[in-house]
Amino acid sequence: MVRIIRFGRHAVALLAIAWAAGAGAQMHIHGKSGGEVAKAELGTSAAFASDGTLYAVSKDGQHVLLHHSRDDGASWEPPVAVNAVPEAISADGENRPKLAFAPDGGVLVSWTHPLTKPYTGEIRLARADDGKHFAAPITVHSDRQEITHRFETLAVTGKGQVLVAWIDKRDLETAQAAKRAYRGGAIYAAISDDGGRTFRAEFKLADHSCECCRIGVANDVDGRPLVMWRHVFEPNERDHALVKLGPDGMPGKVQRATFDHWRIDACPHHGPSLAVSLTGVRHAVWFNEKGGEGRVFYGRLVDGQVEGQRPVGGERAAHADIAASGGRVAIVWKEFDGLRTNLRAEVSDDDGVSFRAVALASTEGTSDQPRVIRRGDDLFAFWRTDKEGMKGYWLK
Repeated sequence: MVRIIRFGRHAVALLAIAWAAGAGAQMHIHGKSGGEVAKAELGTSAAFASDGTLYAVSKDGQHVLLHHSRDDGASWEPPVAVNAVPEAISADGENRPKLAFAPDGGVLVSWTHPLTKPYTGEIRLARADDGKHFAAPITVHSDRQEITHRFETLAVTGKGQVLVAWIDKRDLETAQAAKRAYRGGAIYAAISDDGGRTFRAEFKLADHSCECCRIGVANDVDGRPLVMWRHVFEPNERDHALVKLGPDGMPGKVQRATFDHWRIDACPHHGPSLAVSLTGVRHAVWFNEKGGEGRVFYGRLVDGQVEGQRPVGGERAAHADIAASGGRVAIVWKEFDGLRTNLRAEVSDDDGVSFRAVALASTEGTSDQPRVIRRGDDLFAFWRTDKEGMKGYWLK
């Protein structure tokens, strides 16, 4: 069974049964009534601490919970509430709580706090010096308009600074008030120099981002962060852009990262993922329509071009993630086969020259987007499903 969503001259075919299994792309058509497609809020992030403990953050009602496992996800200790005071929390696949560790070992958790108006929110962050007792959360940005500040990403740079980047619509609001045209939203960011306790004033990386896709961040070989997002190029091509932050934390020139020329007046809720190997190769995965076919792609971003671009998985592959460790690169994604949603992976031992396929797990119910994370030189696939819970799989 296929659901067709049409806008203008274009149509996107989405498998309705795959949506029901949590496997398909979620489409938000801007300018239409209604809203986003309802789905189970299983959005969870995971990371390994320096001592090898696996941590994860998820949502339970109006609280963000911090979980930890000392046996790589085989069992989990009772969770800790991150926010003592209840508040609305977003935890769908593209807008889930995030997790990182400050250089001094402090645990950092960020999330989007939805506000009253549709598609509005604030970016929140809480820190626990000891990994258990969190200080009251702060709002990362000084702009407090009831507008879009959503889809944040959280990272620690090679210099030990904490970076939070998000989609922001303050410039759209200003343009609309002045009756000027403005495409999409914007990418804003803020930097902390004290391990996430306080943040500098936010700054803009670029105008004209897509409205509802996750943002990818990876540290370059010099430790400076690269930020990748779905961008709205003129006249309305939803490809991807890349920017590198300078030594002062300010953004450099925005570069076009993908060249699929997908013309669509909608947001596919399907953001990119980026990884940099030890040799400096920039590996990326993303979802786009190319040649009339919507697929997940892998490619290497080199000097404003894409090398080795190819599809990942089959026609129903969705929400791929990528990570690199030394010369090893791993891609994970989920794919619906008509009955079950399967967790798949590809692993390269030669810096992306060749990959081997790995089948990891499957579920009959709904599932979150998979993640691939690092522990030292090892790579680990993390996946939360409604029936099986939070599980992990070493990528050998």
